Amino acid sequence: MAANTQMTNRKKAAVLIIALGEDYAAKLYKHLSEDEIASLTLAISTMDKVTKEERESVLSEFYEMCIAQKFISEGGLDYARTVLNKALGEEKASEILNKLTETLQVRPFELIRKADSAQIVHLVANENPQTVALLLSYLDPKKAGDVLSALPGDVQVEVITRMANMESVIPEYIKEVEMVFEQRLTHMGTADQTKVGGIDAVVDIINSVDRGTEKYILDQLDVVDAALSENIKRKLFVFEDIVKLTDQAVRIVLQNVDQSDITVALKGANDDVKEVIMRNLSRRVQEMIREELEIMGPAKKKDVEDAQQKIVNIIRNLEENGEIVISRGDGSDVYI
Repeated sequence: MAANTQMTNRKKAAVLIIALGEDYAAKLYKHLSEDEIASLTLAISTMDKVTKEERESVLSEFYEMCIAQKFISEGGLDYARTVLNKALGEEKASEILNKLTETLQVRPFELIRKADSAQIVHLVANENPQTVALLLSYLDPKKAGDVLSALPGDVQVEVITRMANMESVIPEYIKEVEMVFEQRLTHMGTADQTKVGGIDAVVDIINSVDRGTEKYILDQLDVVDAALSENIKRKLFVFEDIVKLTDQAVRIVLQNVDQSDITVALKGANDDVKEVIMRNLSRRVQEMIREELEIMGPAKKKDVEDAQQKIVNIIRNLEENGEIVISRGDGSDVYI
C-alpha cells in the first residue's frame, strides 16, 4: 500500500485505465469530460512503467471505493460505515470513507431520482417551470421524459425552454429547492454541483418522450424560440428526418421494422416521407401496403405516432450500434 499512497490521484487513475484494458477504458472514457480525457491521456502517455505492486494496490483501492459508494447509495453514509466496519474494521472503513467523501460530489435530489415518475409528477404539480426545469436536469432522461409528458402542454414548452437556456445555477438556489422538496420527501443530499441543463440534456429527454409530446414541443418551440428549436433539431432525429437518410440507410432501417408498423406510420406521414419509404420497399411489399392503407380506414392518432416512434427508435438504435451513421450539423451533411 505504500506505493499507492505516494501516487497522485491522476497517476492512480492512469494506472486504473491501463489495468482495465482497452475495451473497458473506452467505455469509461465515454463518461468523462474532454478535459478529463486529455489529462488522463497525458498521464498515461508519460508513464514509463507500472509495477505489479502499484497495479494491485490501485485496483484494490478502486474496488474498495466502489463497494463503499454502493453502500452509500443503498443506505447512506451511516449504513456504509456500519457495513464496512464489520467487514474491514473501523480503521480501514474510516480510511476508505474519508477518501471517498473528500472527492465525492453528491448530486442533489438523490431520493427523488429513486422515486417513480408518478410520485415526481405529483411532487412538481404546483411548482413553477424554472423549478421543474432544475429538477428534470438531475433526473435520468427516461424518467425526466415520463414526467415531462405528464405535464400540461404549455408547461412542457416553458420547462424545455428554461432547461435549454440553463447553464448554471447558484448553489444557494439548489439548496433552497431541496429544502422545499425535503418537506415532502424524507431526505435529500446536499450538492456542490451547479452545472445543469443545456441543449444536450434537452435532447436526451425529448428522445425519451412519446412521439406526440415530442412533436408538440418542437412545434411550439418553432413559435416561441425558433433558434432554440433549430439547435435542438440539429441534434435530434425525428420521424420526418428519414428523408435525409440515403436509400441504403433507409433499406437497412426498413429491414428491422414490422410491415404493420410501416403501414400505420405511413398513415400520418407527409408525401416526402411516404415517397422515400415506398421507393425503398420491394414492389410486392409496396402493393401490400397500398392495399392495407386503402382498407384500413381512419387510424387513431396515438397508434400512428407510436408506429412512427418505433421506427425512430430503431434508427437511433442502429446508429448507436454503428450500423448506420447519422451526421448532424448545419444540414449540409448527408446521412449514410
